[in-house]
Amino acid sequence: IYSSEEINKIINRFNKNKTFVYSFLTACYTGMRTGEVFALTWNDIDFENKTIRVTKNAYYKRKNKKGRWYLGTTKTENSSRTIYMCDTLCNLLKKYKTEQENNKKEYKENYKYYNLEQIKNKHGKLIEYQIVESKKSKNNTNMVFVKTNGTYSGADLIKYPFKIIHYELGIKCRFYDLRGSFATTTLRSGVEIKDISKVLGHSKIETTEN
Repeated sequence: IYSSEEINKIINRFNKNKTFVYSFLTACYTGMRTGEVFALTWNDIDFENKTIRVTKNAYYKRKNKKGRWYLGTTKTENSSRTIYMCDTLCNLLKKYKTEQENNKKEYKENYKYYNLEQIKNKHGKLIEYQIVESKKSKNNTNMVFVKTNGTYSGADLIKYPFKIIHYELGIKCRFYDLRGSFATTTLRSGVEIKDISKVLGHSKIETTEN
């Protein structure tokens, strides 16, 4: 479990790596799974109603000429859910979206864009989407957590920062452990465990208790 001191130390250490900081804080404030965080598109975030729709999961497979990152269904049926954002997270993501739009203007034709390519099984059933680099168009899939030039690298985005977190800062927690930290902190704040279970997308309260 992360302490507030450790979280502040991490945020201060990576204050120039905005994408990492915003993804870290999204997990910190929502308890989302790692794959859920990096599957987010801007269409999933409703700033007016301060909600995040969790409907998919990002994962990697053996790389082919189109890349290695895919979007599939959430871990369980209960994992598809809507999470309410606190004002802090809502304002942070608004700021980040503005920064991302500015990056697009700065990089111009060198900015990376993506679309989702359907992957079907031999029976013609849609099983997943591959995230494929494409030309700029009105149909682009706007992934939330991308590098400054728009490059999407999924959860690879946190690999190098966490080497620094482990070996330089001496904090041995994982990105995924923000989920447990969120649950513990929220429970200590007086929220009912059944409500925390819904936010986390657990099908059983026993899973949350464990």
